[in-house]
Amino acid sequence: MDATVEAAALRGLVFSVTGLCTVILLVRFNGLRSFSKMTSYDFVMTLATGSLLAALVQADTWSSVSQVVFGLAGLFIIQHLIARLQVFSPSFDEAISNAPLMIVRNGEIDLRAMHSIRMSKASLFSKLRGANVSDLSNVRAVVVETTGDVSVIQGSKSAESVLRGVETGADMDAKQPDA
Repeated sequence: MDATVEAAALRGLVFSVTGLCTVILLVRFNGLRSFSKMTSYDFVMTLATGSLLAALVQADTWSSVSQVVFGLAGLFIIQHLIARLQVFSPSFDEAISNAPLMIVRNGEIDLRAMHSIRMSKASLFSKLRGANVSDLSNVRAVVVETTGDVSVIQGSKSAESVLRGVETGADMDAKQPDA
């Protein structure tokens, strides 16, 4: 190996270790919420962290590394502040968060709700198969969560206790201004 390849390899290794240590420290500071995908902002944080870590590994100067490290720190601090504000201010939480949306209730598909989020029946049935649903009548609810994940609740008992705060297609229609 020539000296430039060796230097680049060593630099990549040192910068990688620096990046991983930085992310570990920031995750320890920020806690379990760091990569939770509880909100759309949490999901964006996960993507941004991966992207910035990749940029750090490709950096070629310490000033580039420090810029990425400070960028990561800034994102984690903002996420921490947003999470705190969500806990202490319901109006802030409502302003920045989507409400979960029910697209199936007691085996019946809510087409209005599905149209509002641009979800096809084929996509719904794919999610139902993934949740091992063999009969739609056994499904108590299908909810599109704030992160876009789809939750399928099955069983013979009522699921009302876990469906608090979930909107329906009718709720969405009521929020629309009159035409």
